[in-house]
Amino acid sequence: MIDTLTRAPVRPHRAHLISGPATGLLLAALVVALVAALVAGISVGSVTLPLGQVWGVVWAHLTGRGAAADPLLSQVVWDIRTPRALLAALAGAGLSVAGVALQALVRNPLADPYVLGVASAASLGAVLVPALGGTALAGLTGVLGVTGAAFAAAIGSALLVYLLAQRAGRLLDSWLVLTGVAIGYLCTAATTFVQLQLNPTELQGMMFWLMGSVAGASWPDLGMPALLIVACLAWLMLQARALNALLAGEEVAIAVGVPVARLRVGLLVAASLLTATVVSVVGGIGFIGLMIPHMARFVVGADHRRVLPVSLLAGALFLVLVDLAARTADRPNELPVGIFTTGLGVPFFLWLLRRRAKGATDAA
Repeated sequence: MIDTLTRAPVRPHRAHLISGPATGLLLAALVVALVAALVAGISVGSVTLPLGQVWGVVWAHLTGRGAAADPLLSQVVWDIRTPRALLAALAGAGLSVAGVALQALVRNPLADPYVLGVASAASLGAVLVPALGGTALAGLTGVLGVTGAAFAAAIGSALLVYLLAQRAGRLLDSWLVLTGVAIGYLCTAATTFVQLQLNPTELQGMMFWLMGSVAGASWPDLGMPALLIVACLAWLMLQARALNALLAGEEVAIAVGVPVARLRVGLLVAASLLTATVVSVVGGIGFIGLMIPHMARFVVGADHRRVLPVSLLAGALFLVLVDLAARTADRPNELPVGIFTTGLGVPFFLWLLRRRAKGATDAA
């Protein structure tokens, strides 16, 4: 099999660490770890709150019973920290699942959701809202808001990449990647130009958002990401056997009856929707869609019936922990989570690239 980005032979998958019934134990452990991380994420912040008081507030809101909590404590716990922790989990899960879909689409673990230029387009849509505030388009941007404009721009970018990457009615891997990179650079340049038109106050807030942050999360922010993650995960799980066949090559997939063209369009749509939704809510958080699926495959193998749920839970756990670090590393100041994911992701990417280059040399 040939690497669709480097055109070098791809090494066969090594034996994974966990198989069979042990996968269920791993999933259970990830669920327990995620719950513990969410507990920590709600309890810890610029000010650490007593665990008993925190969960007294949460229990009172969930059940409608219990003693009335202090209004300020209730607001901090229920209206600020709880949706923030849950949004971090949803964003991490969404980007991880999008990474699985995209890596299956181009049959390369070096791909991630940002390779299609979707994130760059979402950033452009976001900065256009304050920039167009005093123009004839102010009404439209006012209706969409930052989240709506980012989502619309991201979906538009994905559609453009899809149209440009087709040749003779076929979606080509190499054209998909190259077109996505080109559109991404174009959107980045446009974003930089628009940023120069903003006043310092608007620019500071927008820069923080562009680097990725779940600060300011609210309960309404959770609905759309949760719905799309559930829908896309359900569809991907139904296509798991077809995805396994696609990893072996397009010819093999066609030979076993997989509708490859339709499957690849579905993967592109799923990855784009997930990435656009997450980026429109939390900004640019890179490398999760690259790191988490690859680590999942290393642990449980390439079977998507295991990779998808493991990636979902591991991605959620990872971003909750990263957000916790972003809030506590320099208290009472808060850092964008994108700093941490990039700091971890770049060395991981270089290691992965070196590992695959070594594999190509050994295969030759």
